Amino acid sequence: MKQIRNLFPILKREINGKTLVYFDNAATTQKPQSVIDELVNYYSNENSNIHRGVHTLSQHATEKYEETRIKVKQFMNAQHSEEIIFTRGTTESINLVASSFGEKFLDENDEIIISALEHHSNIVPWQLICEKKKAKLKVIPINEKGEIIIDELPKLISKKTKIIAVAHISNALGTINPIKEIIEIAHKNNIPVLIDGAQAISHFPVDVQDLDCDFYCFSGHKMYAPMGIGILYGKKELLEKMPPYQGGGEMIENVSFEKTTYNHLPFKFEAGTPNVGDALALSTAIKFIESIGYDNIIKHETELMDYCTSEMEKLGFIKFIGTAEHKAGAISFLIDGVHPYDTGIILDKMGIAIRTGHHCAEPVMNFFKIPGTARASFAIYNTKEEIDTLIKGLIAVQKMFNS
Repeated sequence: MKQIRNLFPILKREINGKTLVYFDNAATTQKPQSVIDELVNYYSNENSNIHRGVHTLSQHATEKYEETRIKVKQFMNAQHSEEIIFTRGTTESINLVASSFGEKFLDENDEIIISALEHHSNIVPWQLICEKKKAKLKVIPINEKGEIIIDELPKLISKKTKIIAVAHISNALGTINPIKEIIEIAHKNNIPVLIDGAQAISHFPVDVQDLDCDFYCFSGHKMYAPMGIGILYGKKELLEKMPPYQGGGEMIENVSFEKTTYNHLPFKFEAGTPNVGDALALSTAIKFIESIGYDNIIKHETELMDYCTSEMEKLGFIKFIGTAEHKAGAISFLIDGVHPYDTGIILDKMGIAIRTGHHCAEPVMNFFKIPGTARASFAIYNTKEEIDTLIKGLIAVQKMFNS
């Protein structure tokens, strides 16, 4: 663990005179030095626009960029490299599908199904296309544990259902959703499924062929890569039928004032100059995860989740929000009599970084009739000693507000 932590320079930083304890990994993970070095190296030694140049720098950058696409294909076990689309992140990936798939396949009075656990990024894009196409949004309900009520899904499906979009893991509660079962139910009714994998990709392996999902989205910055780079995986046969999301350079084959023909996959969905440096750093982040191994990541993070939950339970003044049987990555909670914002502010004075608020999941908070939660979320570099520091901080918060 000491060796792993030494790979992350920011973990040596002090906040308010205390060594940083970083438990905000569901918002973004910190970056290992190898990822930072890759980004610096690109802009120091390799910076060039790609796909368009005959000179050495352009050809070299193009080669490394396309090698990253192949790396992501292998990482997700996609069938074809052209099924990997580079985006700015999960949000843009979902917007791309909502806009393009919706433009092609959605008609008036058609239906889209999401769940009550979704991040705003997997709600608003579907609302926008529903409004444009005069379609309807349906919602799979959740129970008091913060779990999808899977038995309600078949009741929501009709001949008008065109797509189902759900998160792999809830960012607000840490609930692991039964996406394989959802996909099986959907496919029995010939309905494609999009999975928001932003919270899942750093915690356990994702095999898109095994899942048989039609679309899978994730952000690099939640898996140790830089911000501003993300991935949309889509089955080739669907992507080929969908119209371009944006117009511009690279996504075209031929342009005239009379007619434009579009490029083949994946370039049809990658208009404009791409984020080359961050894409190369994404490849480095994948290599970092592979060097640790998902088995080790799962074992370590499960121990952290179990230990933190157990230590919080002992305090007697913690209310857990979201007690699903299957969870990963995050614990949402409230301290009796304390607003979560105050909890976050006071912990920050102690050098402890957590997230507070509605976590871009207001419908979840409305369901539990609360304004928000405090959320501690974990990564491979976190330790039980840091959890002990958090527990001491929570005791201090409770004493301050109840004295």
